[in-house]
Amino acid sequence: MLQNTQPILKNLVLIGGGHSHAIVLKLFGNNPVAGVNLTLITPDQYTPYSGMLPGHIAGFYNYAQCHIDLQKLCKFVKAKLYLDRVIGLDLKNHKVLCANRPAVDFDILSIDIGSTPAKLSVSGAAEYAIAAKPVAQLLEHWYKLQEMVVKNPQKPLTISIVGGGAGGVELALSMLAGLRKLEIENLELHLWQRTGELMPNHHPLVRRMMLEILINQGVKLHLGESVCEITPTIDNKLEIQSESGLILKCDRVFWVTQASAANWVENSGIDTDKKGFILVNDNLQSVSHPHIFAAGDIATMINYHLPKAGVFAVRQGKPLYENLQRIILGQSLKFYKPQTEYLSLIGTGDGRALATRGNLTLPPHQLFWHWKDCIDRRFMAQFQNLPKT
Repeated sequence: MLQNTQPILKNLVLIGGGHSHAIVLKLFGNNPVAGVNLTLITPDQYTPYSGMLPGHIAGFYNYAQCHIDLQKLCKFVKAKLYLDRVIGLDLKNHKVLCANRPAVDFDILSIDIGSTPAKLSVSGAAEYAIAAKPVAQLLEHWYKLQEMVVKNPQKPLTISIVGGGAGGVELALSMLAGLRKLEIENLELHLWQRTGELMPNHHPLVRRMMLEILINQGVKLHLGESVCEITPTIDNKLEIQSESGLILKCDRVFWVTQASAANWVENSGIDTDKKGFILVNDNLQSVSHPHIFAAGDIATMINYHLPKAGVFAVRQGKPLYENLQRIILGQSLKFYKPQTEYLSLIGTGDGRALATRGNLTLPPHQLFWHWKDCIDRRFMAQFQNLPKT
């Protein structure tokens, strides 16, 4: 029997199943590089697509429609899949340290693990608030909340969402829509924002439109209120307190504040920015370790000021794949230049979406939701309709 004597040229390890890495895997499956030993390490088999997540919470999509099956994708690519949590790197010996399995050797490493909301500085937030990321954890709490409402729709429910950026606003409208579809009778939803305006990184017209929509939907806004403490009460509720002294009792607190990086990244020795995100050059390559790449929320491009948004993770997928392929083959790398302006279609939870790009903003309309829906379904189709291997 003939043995396969083809040498392994490189061990390429991907940490995290984010949008960029899903695209990288699909492209390696379409265009395999001989001799590459490809491994994906990620905690969950299913990775959510952020573009459809609010629609899932609002009840427009089921779980399968907005999640990529990484096991199926890795099978197509002929890549190893380790479902485990990374806890550190041994850069001297080129090893990825995992929580539950032996260390994984790498020659080239790529990191796409997203981010988590920053909350540890607020007393009680880590213990009692539900973070918007990781998404699997958020959805677990969301499904339990839905079950509770279905069992007892007459029971009053008060929810607080802390963080009035785009993520917090979209989550508020999606949760409102999802819970109303369950015919809950007495629902209060509170949105907290430490600055005086919602969505501070967006165009003023977007902010005004979304403010009007939230008010019309009955969301209670607490603008200019910095949450400083969350404490449990004797009747199994939570008390949320702001620096102004405002206190509100609620059933659930969801946390959607500024993004932060996993601690192990900063502790690994890779150069990071002040918030712990990996500093990369225009090749999506670590500025301190040229054999390490990063994309998506975990990466900070040193020559561009990019928001932590899924649109960039999607667009970095192909350039990341090309540079990983090039470094494996010993070729020169290619610059990736992100768009300075990009189209945002922001769902309002009611089958409409607002369209904005640069200084142009168009009010919510069903056509924009249909447009967004088509874009999102087309993106997901590439992972759901994989060729049989």
